[in-house]
Amino acid sequence: MNRRSAIRSLMVVGAGSLFCKPSPADAAEQRQDFVIRSEVRLVLLDVSVKDPGGGFVSGLSKENFAVFENGVAQDVTVFAADDVPVTVGILVDESRSMTAKRADVLRAAETFIAESNPRDEVFVLNFNDDVKRGLPDGALFSDDLEQLRSALYRGVPTGMTALNDAIADGLKQLELGRRDKKTLVVISDGGDNASRRTRREMLDMVERNIATIYTIGLFEAGSPDMNPGLLKQVARISGGEAQFPADPEGMVEACRGIAKDIRTRYTIGYLPPARNGGSLRHIRVSVSAPGRARLIARTRDRYRYEQIEESR
Repeated sequence: MNRRSAIRSLMVVGAGSLFCKPSPADAAEQRQDFVIRSEVRLVLLDVSVKDPGGGFVSGLSKENFAVFENGVAQDVTVFAADDVPVTVGILVDESRSMTAKRADVLRAAETFIAESNPRDEVFVLNFNDDVKRGLPDGALFSDDLEQLRSALYRGVPTGMTALNDAIADGLKQLELGRRDKKTLVVISDGGDNASRRTRREMLDMVERNIATIYTIGLFEAGSPDMNPGLLKQVARISGGEAQFPADPEGMVEACRGIAKDIRTRYTIGYLPPARNGGSLRHIRVSVSAPGRARLIARTRDRYRYEQIEESR
């Protein structure tokens, strides 16, 4: 069995969870509440590695990585370094304050799509007071550039910013995707001021979900709605990256870099201990290789391990 097949055989079908399972029983329920009812679990991590200059590092092996959960070293049982297609959602802020930036944002989003794996399945959510799907009714995902471009331009700038709701809805739609790896790219110019969900509810979903989230903040000095801390927190928890470009060209480069990052990530898996200090588990991944300068690994920094009592 090759490395890619090994990953697919171990990853959970209902991708809302960080854990994989040995059988597909109760899959619909698991997708709904992000819990795997199983005695055997596997934590799967997306890991990006860069050198001190910010360059992407490829060609590493399993032996170059060390994984720690709550400070305790874990045995790596799954490793892969393939450019595999992903399920990815692009979440575009269409609040009124985005009007002047809209053309640049959409150009940057198009750049991301064009430089991603052509076999990715992609969806677009446009959000302001509410969250709306950009693709036509009945089309959950697409790999067609023209259809995705139309989805990006379908939004109309108006109203406020339901950022929490957009991230939550994006995570739910990712669960319906067929690809093993899941990613959200969030572009916004402000903090949340219109969501029905609270910040804690949204962050709880991020902690329970396998998705890696990249955020791009377009803030103007003195804006009363700016909240870079929220975008940083979402990216840090999930193992993504938060970027705050100063100009439109920087936004295009940020999207180009995110596409590259997704295509060069490593997949690392381990079996977590059943008892290890409660449900909130903290993760650290270190990487080193002979002859290379100090390497920097980035992955999610926490997840929630649910203790489930099996019904007899």
